[in-house]
Amino acid sequence: MEQAAKEEASYEDFLHQVLVTELDARWQRYLKTRLQLPHSSLDEREVRELRTLRFVHEASNVILLGPPGEGKTHLAVALAETAIRAGQAAYFLTAHDLVDDLGRAYREGRLDQRMKVYLAPKVLVIDEMGYLPLDEMGATIFFQLVSARYERGSIILTSNKSFGDWGEIFGDPIIATAILDRLLHHSTTISIRGGSYPLKQRRKAGLVSDPQAAVRQAPALSRPPASATPNSRRPRAAQGSAPAAGPES
Repeated sequence: MEQAAKEEASYEDFLHQVLVTELDARWQRYLKTRLQLPHSSLDEREVRELRTLRFVHEASNVILLGPPGEGKTHLAVALAETAIRAGQAAYFLTAHDLVDDLGRAYREGRLDQRMKVYLAPKVLVIDEMGYLPLDEMGATIFFQLVSARYERGSIILTSNKSFGDWGEIFGDPIIATAILDRLLHHSTTISIRGGSYPLKQRRKAGLVSDPQAAVRQAPALSRPPASATPNSRRPRAAQGSAPAAGPES
């Protein structure tokens, strides 16, 4: 009110400023709530850094790893909404839906056209990577998408699998390593640990008992030999899998 009186603002301008101020305050409270992950090992400094959206301007990626219920999707959505708020386009979908959509487009002969949908936004959120394994076509298509977005747009990816398990996700350690090389070259990886918050609440209520610990050590992915680089898979794609995506797509 003091500012409006000093500037001799009209009633319309005054009301507009009040509403904008309230909206901004509500949005900040909303983001703060979404970015708070209780009972996890999340580094608040890392979250604050991500909220600056520097990773979007640098076309780098954000990889969120951890067991179910730790808030990976929660954080990914909040970062995407922050980007939208800053005027950057963002798109969200699960890994299964992504591969299913692009696989259907390939079978219908319109893969290049459909791929452009996922190359357009500055931020592409791919949720739940690893919940379901991919077949050879799905792995090849995913590799092409990651390669096409490489240093052009950011990917926020959530997964309940450690990097050592990605060979199982894609059914091939070589292509898994090629995908990881591109995702991790410019990226921030956050491992969220601390136990599932919803599960903890259910255990506290006596609804479930603590399971026995069962940690399986998966072999680390080895880099492909010189004779088996990611490019060696592209001719195979032309023989029946998804064709390599061109620069235009």
